[in-house]
Amino acid sequence: MSIELPPVIAAFFHATNTREFSDFLSLFTLNAHVNDEANDYYGAEIAAWIDRATADTKPTADVAGITGEGGQFVVTAGVSGNFPGSPVQLRYYFTLKDGKIATLLIKA
Repeated sequence: MSIELPPVIAAFFHATNTREFSDFLSLFTLNAHVNDEANDYYGAEIAAWIDRATADTKPTADVAGITGEGGQFVVTAGVSGNFPGSPVQLRYYFTLKDGKIATLLIKA
């Protein structure tokens, strides 16, 4: 069974899993906000965040489910990589605006 993700969310997970970040910022609104591990990143800081967050740990997310509608979605994924406690189950809270990610909160 394939899980149908909104295109921008599918692109986010594809980029994260392949570490192809050349167009990563284009997935986000100009003033987007990401919260990961209790740290906040805004706008252009998001590019540095994803590079730093994946450089050593090389995470791979296996999407298990999605709920939501309109511009609000919660994606659950099993994430494995080179980090203590791998694999972990994470929830990604996306708020979309005009087909882009406006807010992303990542929680265990």
